[in-house]
Amino acid sequence: MSRCWLFKSEPDVYSIGHLERDGRTHWEGVRNYQARNFLRDEVKPGDRVLYYHSNADPPGVAGLAEVVRAGYPDPAARDPESEYYDPKASDEDPRWYRVDLAFRETFPALVPLDALRAAPGLEKMLVINRSRLSVQPVTDEECEIVLRLGRAGA
Repeated sequence: MSRCWLFKSEPDVYSIGHLERDGRTHWEGVRNYQARNFLRDEVKPGDRVLYYHSNADPPGVAGLAEVVRAGYPDPAARDPESEYYDPKASDEDPRWYRVDLAFRETFPALVPLDALRAAPGLEKMLVINRSRLSVQPVTDEECEIVLRLGRAGA
């Protein structure tokens, strides 16, 4: 059974528009152990991803992606030229993981964080409660509410 996640990206770095243009991307550069564990152990192909624009004015959910490749070692961790280089990463202990995403849809309008906070049923959603994690689990009920808001152009 597929799950739903919220992935955060700064729109000036990689927005839903970039994903729409590219069709598919590697979700790399995660350097938080809890988020890494989600990518390595729990995020699976077929899972839905609410694409969240963070560090934006306003921040909010911009669209929907789908996981198309399960977690695998992030090669950037082994590349000394990469901003994501980790000298402790090795073949035996890759330390960091990434997944591949495919574009599914851009919402008619961003669902801003304030709208998420105001929506009944989202009170326990991690992003509402100031979670800084770049990869967050979302319940099926929360996902459906956000998708309804997004598709309605909220």
